[in-house]
Amino acid sequence: MTRLFGRFLAAAFVVLAFALPAAAQTKQEAENMLYLDTAYGRVVIKLRPDLAPKHVARIKELTRTGFYNGVPFHRVIAGFMAQTGDPTGTGTGGSGQKLAAEFSSTPFTRGVVGMARASSPDSADSQFFIMFDSTPSLNGQYTVVGQVVSGMEFVDKIKKGSGASGTVSNPDKIVKMQVAADAK
Repeated sequence: MTRLFGRFLAAAFVVLAFALPAAAQTKQEAENMLYLDTAYGRVVIKLRPDLAPKHVARIKELTRTGFYNGVPFHRVIAGFMAQTGDPTGTGTGGSGQKLAAEFSSTPFTRGVVGMARASSPDSADSQFFIMFDSTPSLNGQYTVVGQVVSGMEFVDKIKKGSGASGTVSNPDKIVKMQVAADAK
């Protein structure tokens, strides 16, 4: 009986040893995932703090305050990207906190999430964009903060703008954005 109990304890220890790191990893993954809900469905974005720790921290901070809820996709260019993050909807607003560039060698391909900025590399604030397609001219010029891991079909449905600027009249909006670790 003692031998059987000893084997049971050993097996339980092995299971626990593997389960705890997996649970910690799942929590860490949830801390670096965003749920961006649109009228079409949920877009899941895996954040990349390994590439842009300050930008990722700021996006999570703003998300947790509800900053992005109801914010329009004010600039959407077919075959290029959908931009949001300006509560004024004009493309000139933000949170009021500029961030220094955190450029990387990660290419701007379909589903990549990057930080919008003005002409200064150190002018990113709260606005970000999701790529519809690859655009090599952005590589090394804008900060990559994440990658859409599911729901890209919902990004594709976002109302497109007109003209070269992609300004959208009566734009689609972010219904709700939350850090996955906080989701209920």
